[in-house]
Amino acid sequence: MSIDLALEIAGFSLGLLYLWWEYHADARLWLASVVMPAISMWIYFRKGLYADFGINIYYLAIAAYGYWAWTRSARGKDGHAGASRKEKAMPVRHIPFRVALGSAAVFAVVWAAIYLFLSRCTDSNVPLCDAFTTALSIVALWLLARKYAEQWLAWMVVDAVCVGLYIYKGIPLYAALYAIYTVIAAFGYRKWLDIMKQQNDPCNE
Repeated sequence: MSIDLALEIAGFSLGLLYLWWEYHADARLWLASVVMPAISMWIYFRKGLYADFGINIYYLAIAAYGYWAWTRSARGKDGHAGASRKEKAMPVRHIPFRVALGSAAVFAVVWAAIYLFLSRCTDSNVPLCDAFTTALSIVALWLLARKYAEQWLAWMVVDAVCVGLYIYKGIPLYAALYAIYTVIAAFGYRKWLDIMKQQNDPCNE
């Protein structure tokens, strides 16, 4: 078995675990986010997906922030989790309109910037799609870190585009993984809406 195939299998398996935790809004997903980029960076660089390679550096940083943001409010002033952890944890919520507009603007600027870089400074033969998925992933991951339910909609688009991109680039296991992501993203969005309803149910207080 080649090292590339072994890493693809490892990344595929860890990706499924990550998705399970994300589906249930479990903060442990950020721990998986530390390992996954290291695996993905090797694969993407070998396949010439330079934007995807670069975004994994961002993933490492946002993983640390996401874990801190999701768990900090569930801890007391002394840094230890208290009895009211469930009540104090960052809630799942809808994205405010002004934040959505700002996110769309950031996406457009980053997409254009990455596309120009890839088309002019690298040998990428898929600069438009690579830049698109990278830019939208940057925004989607930040939405996830802030626990906005709409992050699932952004990931749904990213995942669908990645299926075709990875098939084209000869990464079949990752293509299969992202096909699964695309379907589960739809269920994940509904799951997070249910979690929001439970949060707002007085009977759960």
